[in-house]
Amino acid sequence: MNIRQIEVFHALMTNGTTSRAAEVLRISQPAVSKAIQELERVIGFALFDRIKGRMVATAEGQLFFREVEGSFAGLIHLRSAAARIRDFGSGEIRIACLSALSTNVLPLALRAFHTRHPDVAITVLAPLSSVVKDLIADGQFDVGLAADEIDVTGVEARDFASHRAAIALPSGHPLEARDVIRPEDLDGQSFLALAPEDTTRREADRIFAERGIKPKMVLETPYSTTICAMVQAGLGVGMVSPMTAEPYLGNGLSLRPFEPAVHFRTLLLLPPNRQPSRIVTDFIGELMAFSLFED
Repeated sequence: MNIRQIEVFHALMTNGTTSRAAEVLRISQPAVSKAIQELERVIGFALFDRIKGRMVATAEGQLFFREVEGSFAGLIHLRSAAARIRDFGSGEIRIACLSALSTNVLPLALRAFHTRHPDVAITVLAPLSSVVKDLIADGQFDVGLAADEIDVTGVEARDFASHRAAIALPSGHPLEARDVIRPEDLDGQSFLALAPEDTTRREADRIFAERGIKPKMVLETPYSTTICAMVQAGLGVGMVSPMTAEPYLGNGLSLRPFEPAVHFRTLLLLPPNRQPSRIVTDFIGELMAFSLFED
């Protein structure tokens, strides 16, 4: 049997007469009758009794129709999926994003994207940058944003943004009186640090070491948002991206520029050897509107 024969059978069962089935399918009545005869020959039993010029479904035909109904629904789904792929390349997009950008850049880009593509299913995950890289390399996710400390082997990596770091201070901290925070100001201060593998952390450690500065390490975390929350709680001061700190400003936390300049750098990751779909390309366009490289 073939799909066309099943379509004819379904149309005949649904519409009741060969003439109506032929009209719906835009074929002739003889073509409907021929398709049914061929289907009956292939499956080995009669689907219809011919009674006074009409085709009446047999008991076997009714049972077969129940099976066809489920398969036909699947066929309709396949056609819809094919239409989405034809028009957009996919009906869904899967995004993996480091935590630091998942609360600021990503929501803004997704809002603009969703306005243009309201029917596209969106999946978002905000793991460590190393996990982002693995998800993209394995082809499980379509687009990734990760910090630049990752090994980019196995992915297509592009520079996405570079934000100048600032020092987050709890409200009422003595260093709030400074317009700029310098390494010497942090000597002996309770300090909330990023994880040792973070390139921004390594850059800051190098500066501290060159100048003999020794902040008092309170905790380490891979998440800038965690540092902001801990600063807000009064545990100490920390180096963060101003974008990550924005929701906390004026609510128990303030920022001061850090000199010399230290930067948070992020990468846009794509699966290797795979052309992005139209949907992915459109989303990347929305993301790039927030790409920024600060001196």
